[in-house]
Amino acid sequence: MSASRGRGRPRDPETDAAILNAALELFVERGVEGTSMEQVAKRAGVGKLTVYRRWNSKEELLAQAIELWVRAEVTPSAADVYALPPRDLVERVLPVAAETAASPEFRALVARIMGSAVSHPQLMAVYWEHYILPRRELAAAMLRRAQQDGMVAPDADLDVLIDMMAGAVTYRVLQPNPPDAAEMLRYLTAVYRQAGLYPPASQA
Repeated sequence: MSASRGRGRPRDPETDAAILNAALELFVERGVEGTSMEQVAKRAGVGKLTVYRRWNSKEELLAQAIELWVRAEVTPSAADVYALPPRDLVERVLPVAAETAASPEFRALVARIMGSAVSHPQLMAVYWEHYILPRRELAAAMLRRAQQDGMVAPDADLDVLIDMMAGAVTYRVLQPNPPDAAEMLRYLTAVYRQAGLYPPASQA
């Protein structure tokens, strides 16, 4: 998703970044309804017209702010799945995933996006396209590799397994007393082990 192109002088990337960061902060703090273009401009330290020249609406601005945030996270590629032993790949992925899932900012962002899914579906669509789908594709590649290695049944429904893994993590993240990074790592390891992506404790 691209911001609207303005006329006149070239866009200043630092101004764009300040506006997008301010928009994301306000969204996490106050949700869609509690965020306004005026508030974003004030927090970013720019004039209101500077924001309106770049984005036509609050929803468009918030959608791009979410897109920028989720694109900044680095994940292994599907090619890595077949280049690395499954255990090495999981041990590379899980610590970073645990740190992210345990962070208050991530929890708040996920809760805000889910809470606005009906009233502002554009935000969920961006989150789904740029955050959820790439991770589902990576999980599917890992599960297919595990099937080849005999760790997952050949007739297993991979979509169901992925839903179970994602649902378990989301449920744990949104609990009133969420785990810290260490506990989240332990939990993710157990989830991956149950899905067949990590060796049993007796073999670890």
